[in-house]
Amino acid sequence: MRRKHGFAWVAALALLLVSTAWAQSPRTEGDRAGAQGVYDAEVTVNGQGESERNNAFARALGTVLAKLSGDRSAAGRPGVGAELRNAKNYVASYDYRQDQGTSPNGAPTFRSTLVVRFTPSEVDSLINALGLPIWPQPRPKPVVWMAIDDGSGPRLVGLNQTNAAKPLLNRAVERGYKLGLPTGNAAEQALVGAIWRQDTAAVARASAKYSPPMQLLGKLYRGKDVWVADWVFVDKGKVLSKWTSKNADARAAMAAGADGTAEALMKRYGKRGSSGPAGTYRVVFTGIDSSDDYLRLSAALQGMSVVRRITPVRASGSTLEVDLELLTGLSGFKRTLGGDSPLQGGEGEPPVYHLK
Repeated sequence: MRRKHGFAWVAALALLLVSTAWAQSPRTEGDRAGAQGVYDAEVTVNGQGESERNNAFARALGTVLAKLSGDRSAAGRPGVGAELRNAKNYVASYDYRQDQGTSPNGAPTFRSTLVVRFTPSEVDSLINALGLPIWPQPRPKPVVWMAIDDGSGPRLVGLNQTNAAKPLLNRAVERGYKLGLPTGNAAEQALVGAIWRQDTAAVARASAKYSPPMQLLGKLYRGKDVWVADWVFVDKGKVLSKWTSKNADARAAMAAGADGTAEALMKRYGKRGSSGPAGTYRVVFTGIDSSDDYLRLSAALQGMSVVRRITPVRASGSTLEVDLELLTGLSGFKRTLGGDSPLQGGEGEPPVYHLK
């Protein structure tokens, strides 16, 4: 009987997973594409005023930093908040999009989206200056072997059932990478039992024809009052991570598979920035000829996101030596000066800067 009904369960599950359907408004020939890469982001906005737009730029930059670093909490790291307030300085271009959708009761709904594209070189420099980890490009596209049991027995989700896996696939894109699905032929459908018992070796053999040799095994089923998803991520035959996600919302339980995979990949392949370690560094400033100059210097340093503390050490004539507690090394400090900084130089050991 199950075979006769085919995958009608997928349609029912898709209805369960999707509470509101959004449709992108028709585009004119001159319209720009939406967010395409890791340096692009889309955020919902309530209007097109400057204040709303700048707030949206900050949220979009936070999303991009999370994708580039692999760290969902990147926006909350020390020093990042100050740069988010200056997000407009990193924007290459932006445009708005109107999306029309349908609420669960069938009423039409509308949503405004700001599509932001940031300048890659500027964002890369910011990441290095702040000492954030970097998840190198290009990124792999692991294959998802996911079985779902909605109460009528577990079934494999293949390419023909992409809609049922949308929460998982979309979350991966949000995290800066992509997941692929197997074709779902008869031989692969027979792997459901191996997936359910988390037989990573059997799944790896079946996945050998796909590239790269990475598999995300997942089984999603109804628990008591919640949906439960058990996950295993395998890279070249080695289990990198195992975790379980639970949520009353099946979409959230499923999406957590992409989060765990991103964290496992970042832990394995992520690299630290090149700006040096955090610490306290001696720096010399010249051109300090008055109290006004000192105040200008203090304001400039306090406005830098990488500076945590300023401790004066010695003053002689127009020269001031200070110890700077930095989030990164001295190269990160120099990168965040910016073209409008009143400080010039930075050569020597310790480095010497002149106040213009």
